[in-house]
Amino acid sequence: MASTSDTRGPIDTDWQPTRRLVRAHTRNVDLGKEGVVDSESVPSSLAVLVPILRAAIDIEEENPRVAHLCRFHALEKANVMDPISSGHGVLQFKTYLLSKLKEEGELTKNHSISDGRELQNYYQTFVEKKIWEGEFTQRLEETSKNVKIATVLYDVLKSMINTENMDEKTKWYANDVEHKMGQYEHYNILPLYAVGVKPAIMELPEIKAAIKALCRVDNLPIPVILARPDDYNNDPTMSMKRLKKVNDILDWTASVLGFQKGNVANQREHLILLLANMHIRNSAESTNQLHAETVEKLMATIFKNYKSWCDYLRCESNLRFLEDYDKQQMELIYIALYLLIWGEASNIRFMPECLCYIFHHMSREVHKILDKNITIHLMRIDPVQEHDDEYFLREVISPIYQVLMKEAKRNNKGKASHSNWRNYDDLNEYFWSNKCFHDLSWPFNHKADFFRHSDETQTRRRASTGVGKRKPKPNFVEVRTFLHLYRSFDRMWIFFILALQAMIIIAWSSLGPIGVLFDADVLRNVMTIFITYAFLSFFQATLDIFLAWYALRTMKFTQLLRYFLKLVAAAVWVVVLPVCYYINLQFVTSWGGVWGKVSLYTYAVVLYMLPNIVAAILFSLPPLRRTLEQSNMRIITFFMWWAQPKLYVGRGMHESMFSLLNYTLFWIMILSIKLAFSYYVEILPLVGLTKLIMGMSIDNHEWHVLFHENESHNIYVVIAIWTPIILVYFMDTQIWYAIYATIVGVIVGAFGHRGKIQTLEMLHSRFPSIPLAFSQRFWTGEDRKTKEVELDETYERNNISYFSQFWNEFINSMREEDLISDRDRDLLLVPYNSTDVSVIQWPLFLLANKIPIAVDMANDHMGTDDDLCRKIRSDAYMSSAVVECYETLKDIILKLLLDEEDRNLVRSICAKVERCIREETFLQEFKMSALPSLIDKLEKFLTLLQSPHGKLKSQIVNVLQDIVEIIIHDVMVDGHMFLQEPQQYHVTRRERFVNINATLTHKRLMKGKVVRLHLLLTFKESAINVPQNLEAQRRIKFFANSLLFTNMPKAPKVKNMISFSVLTPYFKEDILYSHKELYKENEDGISILFYLTKIYPDEWANFNERLKSDDLEKDMEESIRRWASYRGQTLYRTVRGMMYYWQALILQCFIEFAGDTALSEGFRTEDFYNKNKKFLENAQAMADLKFTYVLSCPVYGYLKKSKNERDKSCYISILNLMLTHSPLRVAYIDEVDENKDGKSQNVYYSVLVKGREKYDEEIYRIKLPGPPTVIGEGKPENQNHAIIFTRGEALQTRDMNQENYYEESFKMRNVLEEFRKEHSGQRKPTILGIREHLFTGSVSSLAWFRLNQENSFVTIGQRILANPLRVRFHYGHSDIFDRIFHITRGGISKASKLINLNDDIFAGFNSILRQGFITHHEYIQVGKGNDTSMNQISVFEAKVASGNGEQTLSRDVYRLAQRFDFYRMLSFYFTTVGLYFSSMVTVLTVYLFLYGRLYMVLSGVEREILERTNTHQSKALEEALTIQSLVQSGLLLMLPMVMEIGLEKGFRSALIDFFFMQLQLASVFFTFQLGTRAHYYGRTLLHGGTKYRPIGRGFVPFHVKFADNYRLYSRSHFVKGLEILILVIVYQVYGESYRSSQLHLFITVSMWFLATSWLFAPFLFNASGFDWVKTVDDWRDWKQWLGYRGGLGIASDKSWESWWDEENEHLKYSNIRGKIIEIILAFRFFLYQYGIVYHMDITHHNKHLLVFGISWAVLIITLMDLKMLSMGRRRFGTDFQLMFRILKALNHLGILIVMTLLFLIFELTISDFFAAIIAFMPSGWAIIQITQACSVCLEGTRLWVSVKELSRAYEYVMGLVIFMPIFILSWFPFISEFQTRLLFSQAFNRGLQISVILGGKKNNYKPD
Repeated sequence: MASTSDTRGPIDTDWQPTRRLVRAHTRNVDLGKEGVVDSESVPSSLAVLVPILRAAIDIEEENPRVAHLCRFHALEKANVMDPISSGHGVLQFKTYLLSKLKEEGELTKNHSISDGRELQNYYQTFVEKKIWEGEFTQRLEETSKNVKIATVLYDVLKSMINTENMDEKTKWYANDVEHKMGQYEHYNILPLYAVGVKPAIMELPEIKAAIKALCRVDNLPIPVILARPDDYNNDPTMSMKRLKKVNDILDWTASVLGFQKGNVANQREHLILLLANMHIRNSAESTNQLHAETVEKLMATIFKNYKSWCDYLRCESNLRFLEDYDKQQMELIYIALYLLIWGEASNIRFMPECLCYIFHHMSREVHKILDKNITIHLMRIDPVQEHDDEYFLREVISPIYQVLMKEAKRNNKGKASHSNWRNYDDLNEYFWSNKCFHDLSWPFNHKADFFRHSDETQTRRRASTGVGKRKPKPNFVEVRTFLHLYRSFDRMWIFFILALQAMIIIAWSSLGPIGVLFDADVLRNVMTIFITYAFLSFFQATLDIFLAWYALRTMKFTQLLRYFLKLVAAAVWVVVLPVCYYINLQFVTSWGGVWGKVSLYTYAVVLYMLPNIVAAILFSLPPLRRTLEQSNMRIITFFMWWAQPKLYVGRGMHESMFSLLNYTLFWIMILSIKLAFSYYVEILPLVGLTKLIMGMSIDNHEWHVLFHENESHNIYVVIAIWTPIILVYFMDTQIWYAIYATIVGVIVGAFGHRGKIQTLEMLHSRFPSIPLAFSQRFWTGEDRKTKEVELDETYERNNISYFSQFWNEFINSMREEDLISDRDRDLLLVPYNSTDVSVIQWPLFLLANKIPIAVDMANDHMGTDDDLCRKIRSDAYMSSAVVECYETLKDIILKLLLDEEDRNLVRSICAKVERCIREETFLQEFKMSALPSLIDKLEKFLTLLQSPHGKLKSQIVNVLQDIVEIIIHDVMVDGHMFLQEPQQYHVTRRERFVNINATLTHKRLMKGKVVRLHLLLTFKESAINVPQNLEAQRRIKFFANSLLFTNMPKAPKVKNMISFSVLTPYFKEDILYSHKELYKENEDGISILFYLTKIYPDEWANFNERLKSDDLEKDMEESIRRWASYRGQTLYRTVRGMMYYWQALILQCFIEFAGDTALSEGFRTEDFYNKNKKFLENAQAMADLKFTYVLSCPVYGYLKKSKNERDKSCYISILNLMLTHSPLRVAYIDEVDENKDGKSQNVYYSVLVKGREKYDEEIYRIKLPGPPTVIGEGKPENQNHAIIFTRGEALQTRDMNQENYYEESFKMRNVLEEFRKEHSGQRKPTILGIREHLFTGSVSSLAWFRLNQENSFVTIGQRILANPLRVRFHYGHSDIFDRIFHITRGGISKASKLINLNDDIFAGFNSILRQGFITHHEYIQVGKGNDTSMNQISVFEAKVASGNGEQTLSRDVYRLAQRFDFYRMLSFYFTTVGLYFSSMVTVLTVYLFLYGRLYMVLSGVEREILERTNTHQSKALEEALTIQSLVQSGLLLMLPMVMEIGLEKGFRSALIDFFFMQLQLASVFFTFQLGTRAHYYGRTLLHGGTKYRPIGRGFVPFHVKFADNYRLYSRSHFVKGLEILILVIVYQVYGESYRSSQLHLFITVSMWFLATSWLFAPFLFNASGFDWVKTVDDWRDWKQWLGYRGGLGIASDKSWESWWDEENEHLKYSNIRGKIIEIILAFRFFLYQYGIVYHMDITHHNKHLLVFGISWAVLIITLMDLKMLSMGRRRFGTDFQLMFRILKALNHLGILIVMTLLFLIFELTISDFFAAIIAFMPSGWAIIQITQACSVCLEGTRLWVSVKELSRAYEYVMGLVIFMPIFILSWFPFISEFQTRLLFSQAFNRGLQISVILGGKKNNYKPD
């Protein structure tokens, strides 16, 4: 929030050249004093002592004894408040305070007068000097602080002296201070009741108009508590005395309905700012009268959802107006009431219709009160019943909150099934029915079904809650099943299934797609798709009932009837259509040929498809469908009832006809290509192979045949072949979408001129156009552009002058960020005022080396003057540089000389030069050969002028005389004649040019000219690489491109712009790196500071240069901390970026106020600033009106009281941020211990604070019904608690890992204008999407991959999502919300536990469902940090994948999928959950392909088939699977990023980047991430177990231990990778399929690639992953972890057992379906044993089932032997070691004997031994998987211990298999070097010494 508390401008009067106008002070506030910090560490139960302790600190230096008395008073008060020190931290606080008092007592005890008299005298003096004398001169904050200190002093005085014994003077002083106390209440932005020096914001007419409108309460019934009987006839206008009582509409509303004072104060300012901002746009002239349309517009916006809710429920709105009251007044009462309800609603804000219900009844109460007061005087009627401040909280909010809390307890921390508890959406949807009026009533009926619940927590052993039953859900049940995918997207699956059926029929007929139309029999077979459709519809109807089973009890009868009739109708058609198909009765028509007869089946199909035909017609008429869906007319609702159930959300979401046409054509193209490819590549070839296989007779099986193939036409072989192909068929649409979307996205981007400026050369050529483009986008003054002056130089100069104000601030901001050096800054700056020269002064980087080239050109020129002039003028920049150089030098010398005769001589020389140029005799009159020596002297001359020392005056005189001498004697042909001219005086050389102004360059303007001229003369190299920093280059190019080539709206004036807030949620992330953190070394000896200085060497050098130039070396340590923090993902970086908004607004507003004066004079001059301070104050006031910044830090209060060193550091850092940046506000949750009825209980408050001097100052405190962040997901609830403190009409959410750029802040006015533009018909946007740039792709290859991947998504991805697909949502990026739209519809995110894990995207879902509109804009960008290490990236992908799994179950996805039209539904599916489902299907395809081949190989079926010559050359299966391999290898994931790089940097660069990404194993990385997405998405849908996964923001590369990687990837990658590896090995060993097929080789290689990527990618991308020393340490660490026993409280990273229990915890809480599926899936591992044992030589080709039984006996004996050894180790391993060794020896001897007998007698072979291992190992793993699924039953039994020991053995073997290749490769040093080069390729490309970084070779390292 912007505060005007500091009326000082951000410019010091002692002007510093590097200090910018709109930069806030960076005050290094000293918070290290013990008293300052400890005064803030007061326990929450003693919070009232804080003002006393603060007062003591403030007066301690002036009067230590009085400060001591204040502290003593605080101790006494603490003893009274908590005499037994029972509160948390009270005893420690008292002890500390007592020790401090003892110490102070010794220092202050020697006083001559009594303490009471001294305090009384000091009090009187303090009031006189600090309050009265400064009341109308000092700042408001200073006066407020002094009033508070005086109040404390008087309280202390009263504790020492009885009031009766005080003198009258002191009492009078105290009364005056008490009176003033109300005028100096804490305020946020508006000091509404302050007297004295008022900030400029309070003088704004719009603020006055809003306050005046709210203060109209003279005709309202005043509650008794607010007035005394003798005051009723007084003037009700707001006198100074009444100001203290805040007599306005909000206060009146709160008094009669019982709202808290903190809430009232907060919403009062909120409403005033809303009204003022809307009023300022609605009025052409400033006025103190609020316009009627302002209030009407605000009311329409706020109550749009309420009116829609009333229409939906067909109840009359309570927004009723009484004729005897002014309409505007009643409108304001209703608005105030809603805002007060919303501001105190806490977590109920997530339930917008619940708020509508509350408002509906409370507005009726307000109406009754007003109606009762119309004609009767207040004294003659019963007084209005008043309520206490907490009435609304206690009676309305708390009961609903308790329901939320108890439902949250039932979810058992997210482990319970979603169907067993009600989330936010369930409770909110209760208010979508009229039942809420009848059942809940008003006041609340606490016996209503809504309030009935159970306090029991759902556990894994007890599924039922409540009164013996689970609570029914109202409309939707989130059942954990994959069937949700079919139910939500049923139209898509039906389309693909029917298309597949039709293509198979056509392919089977061999007629082709065209020939089918002329064959009646085949056509009739194709028409069986309608029968399939009927069965699928019946399945959908059944699924609807099954998945909504737990909600049926609460559904309306009409909805239940619809479900029943849908099921009945579907069942009827399931019977009718097949019957009609097989009936031969036909009706003869007049058609001929094949169409001569139309069957009954055809008529039935037409009748059956009639609803679909009607839907297709409505699809083509979106306006009509939108009208029908939004209508609440009963007749229309009745007809729409069958098509879709009546629902409050999801109505009228249809796009315009143009948008519909766009995305329809998009999908028609994709589906056409997909179906053609599927038919000709996947289906048609496989049909022929299928016919051959089904006609074969296979007799020679190689195992025991359970089901004979010949009896079923080899159906199992056909299934094995077709299953992976069918999966590819359903998945490959994702591939075609990726390809086509990339192409369309590039085309859209190309037409939008994205990346038009790709290089600095292009920037140079385009730069002259930028000032004009900037003025056209941002100029808000009078329109200066007409046809007559458009080409006029004055117009161009004005544009450049206006542009220079902002461009230079942009350049200076990059200098302060250390992206550029002082030299680069000077080359990039544009002079503010170019009126001193006749040409336009371009920045020096455009004019670099132009003067040296011109000098050389003139020196070598042998032609005429005209030729030389033509050559120079051919280069516009050179011509400008020459003229500027000459005129600037002339101006400097003339102003330097004090003697008029010297000036005349110079003027004469210049006159001759100018005359010769005009007459084209310059080369005849001047010799060019002397120019080099003249330039050398000029360089020396300008260097001396820049020197700050006055002692160089003599040197300046000497050089100046030399210059004149060279000009006269060496350059001028007749120079000797020139000196003899009569007008010249004759003096000696030493007497000429002696009298000069040596202080000339002390003036900033002249110094700038000298510096610029010096660079112009001396800069000889090309400036094509200026700036040198890559990030600075990128930002400049993007800024220029956005101005020149985008459709950015024109900016309004600052006062007319839409006001906005920024909200940043924070928990405990890094804020500012401490000294300890910066220098702390990791295990490799690398510190953060060392790392940063190595990867940002240029910025580190720029920083050191800035330290010296700005004299910051004394503060070097603090500066280093900030420099480092600005390069990490820290809160300091985020806040700095957000404050650019405020600074940019001040600059823009300042220019608007100053007008042409600022453009002509340049506001950076000290004189101009001093003359226009009022402009700056007004600009700050306007910025405060338009911008608010809130940091939501719920733990701020905890950090403040914590004794932990890091917590205390975080608190001090946040406090420093508030003190440094005055607009910053911090919202936190304060937990206070309060005694109630003798019991201590925790009470929670939402608190807003701001910085004041060296403390935080509490502004608002609002009591909460309970802890607000424990019910649902943490981040959205954190945002929700703070959103009430935001202001404005727009809200931007910025996460902790995001930053902002100064130049992009200028565009905020422009982008907010998008809210006023109508898009897609008549709709205006509700969310504005903004482009992001990742700033973390610095050195590692992983960061580079991630950078390119994210950049492609936020550019080409979101570009295509927004247009043409219209399915862009909110992705946690820096989107801008229509704030009022969203706060009245549930907020900016959803917060239900688990189901809203990816909370951000649900804000987009909610916005679309509620008829919102989301756009995306690429002309503005923000910065964002991302994950840089393998584990960070994987954890993030796991979180997103799990979140998508929960999304699949959500009602939002179901409703969007059902309410979107078919093509938009396809877009929605393939860009959200479909992407993750396709990833899972891709992996599943690999499994099914390999298991199908394993079945064919081990059964011998494949050998039989291959022996047939007609199938030997068939490659159909491999050809069809080729496209799946593209997805598997990650190549398609790289396609969008390559295309976007090509668009913005050129396709040559894109191809080079793609080539290097492959060399750096990008495919391995993306393949690995494919496994991450597939695993967590599938596991979430099957079992749940989703949890928030903290990502971490570290960026220093470090070596991850093997055990850490194993814990993270064991189940998601390693197990699956080993399974695929075994499958491929078995297939290669036992199979002989298609040995000559290259496609087969490609498929097999892709399987090997997948397996190895999943097994070894974490180690390939691990820093020092193959270092020998680290490898050995990793092995020891892993063995120690594996062998450590678990137990209660043992962390998972310490013990394998703890990790094993945690990793399998999701199976304990999984539903019965998930466990059964898990068990069924585990049975696949038995296939190895069943197939391999029949191929072992020991069986002698015996195919009896007994062989398989014997193998199980062997497996069981082996397991029993292992169990015996384990028991022996446990019982005898410690106390009876000898016995245990004997037991082991006997066991080994027995095994040796058995093996010998098997080899000698039963002919066991070595190959059999290895085959047995491969056969039995999967079976053992299957046993483990099955027992884990049954863990609830088995846990605690002896069998469970055995399973755990067996699992440990498997983990050991698995780890050993993975570790062995790493161990071997670590032997070779060159492998480690190669891996380092691979992993840090970007660092090598930038010339960074990564080996030094990784090696930590910096023992003597110190920052420069």
